[in-house]
Amino acid sequence: MQKITVKDLMVPLDEYATVRDDASLYEAVKALEKAQKNFKRERYLYLHRAILVYDKNKKIIGKISQLDVLKALEPRYRDMDDLSVISRAGLSVEFIKSIMDRYDLYQRSFTEMCMTASDLRVKDIMYTPGSDEYLEENESLGNAIHHLIMGRHQSLLVTRDKDIVGILRLTDVFNEVFQCMGSIKSEG
Repeated sequence: MQKITVKDLMVPLDEYATVRDDASLYEAVKALEKAQKNFKRERYLYLHRAILVYDKNKKIIGKISQLDVLKALEPRYRDMDDLSVISRAGLSVEFIKSIMDRYDLYQRSFTEMCMTASDLRVKDIMYTPGSDEYLEENESLGNAIHHLIMGRHQSLLVTRDKDIVGILRLTDVFNEVFQCMGSIKSEG
């Protein structure tokens, strides 16, 4: 049986959207757009959905997800505690709406929110990955799936000797599972 490793499915760092931590959110979005245009569609089915952030030493220190960009539209989210805990608590629709009312969220026009957010510095809105979001490139696919499930992550940073060399995306892992199931059923 073929052993699939993280390295087999990861997107190499040089093929991923990256931006320096002092860049604006607009610059980050443009970097994502450029990376998507240059992306090797014959190998990967899905476009990038995040931007990796590096410091002055060219070390990856964070990432910006689609959700981070949406949260940047409304700065009052920074006044709230950890939103992931709130979102997984099984709260009622009424309670979630009351949070919008209490924090007076989304009172400006969409265009105004986009204009303001585009000038924000990446380092102020990026997400800093936790220790459970890193995997060595030679780890098994099973171990990667375990990390994705347990952490509810959309991606994991892939390392070689403590240096980040790529990103393993949930969409690529899912596609591998999908392809494997399809080939098993077509053979049987």
